[in-house]
Amino acid sequence: MTKTVTETKLTADEAAVPPLSSGVRRHLGKTLRHHYAGCLTEPVGERLEALITRLTKTQK
Repeated sequence: MTKTVTETKLTADEAAVPPLSSGVRRHLGKTLRHHYAGCLTEPVGERLEALITRLTKTQK
């Protein structure tokens, strides 16, 4: 059975409460930062660099 969009939206009370404990969120954040840290030092690919350049020009 497939749910409609309105059936999957959270109520205000549900949205206010984080689904994970603060310890779990902190652990996930540290793990993800450690995992992706190497990506920040790698050069950007040519296609992505061209897109960034295009986006920069449109914002000026």
